Amino acid sequence: MDKRHFDVELDQLREKLVMMASKVENLINYSIEAIRKRDATVAEAALAMDKEIDRMEIEIEEAAISLMARHQPAAGDLRFLVGAIKINNDLERIGDHGVNIAQSAALLASVPEIKVLADIPWMAGLAVSMLKDSLDSFISGDPEKAREVCSRDDQVDELKDQILRVVLTFMMENPNFISGGMTLILVARNLERIADLATDISEEAIYIYQGKVIKHGAEKQSEEGSVNR
Repeated sequence: MDKRHFDVELDQLREKLVMMASKVENLINYSIEAIRKRDATVAEAALAMDKEIDRMEIEIEEAAISLMARHQPAAGDLRFLVGAIKINNDLERIGDHGVNIAQSAALLASVPEIKVLADIPWMAGLAVSMLKDSLDSFISGDPEKAREVCSRDDQVDELKDQILRVVLTFMMENPNFISGGMTLILVARNLERIADLATDISEEAIYIYQGKVIKHGAEKQSEEGSVNR
């Protein structure tokens, strides 16, 4: 195996993942901006980004599979490539949730203005920061940073519950805004899914660099089993 050439291609794959994550982040930010400004044009700009993200997903997956087929990498590099394929898919799914938010933004721009955005922008900021840090933990090989990202997921879930309470109260007091309120709830749920997928990326990074499975509480169960033995 030509190790030098393989390392160059591996670095190129990392760069492509970073570029894709940046485009996904921009899509989400545009979508939230469209909600804040009630601007359907900004929402359309966000929707237009999705095709490029879909194209990059295919390109990255093909590059990773090609690297595995041509170089037959050792265990550590193989885990990285398999993780890259999974994370690539997670990024595309996050982009899809960004598209859902952009579509909601276009709908909100066409209905009477809702004064209560609750904590939507704050929740979006948290979800995007989780996305950035999760990918950074994977690219830089920093499992501790990945664990910190996982710890933030509960905060996003709490914000979602808070948003639901505020919006539902507003809808009961203002029946004319039920359609808009339901749309805001969908936005919050999509942001929650983005944070969940960022957590998945972090869990993948922990597995790759520490060999530990923490999904579905597996690490905690393992620790409890060790104590009980």
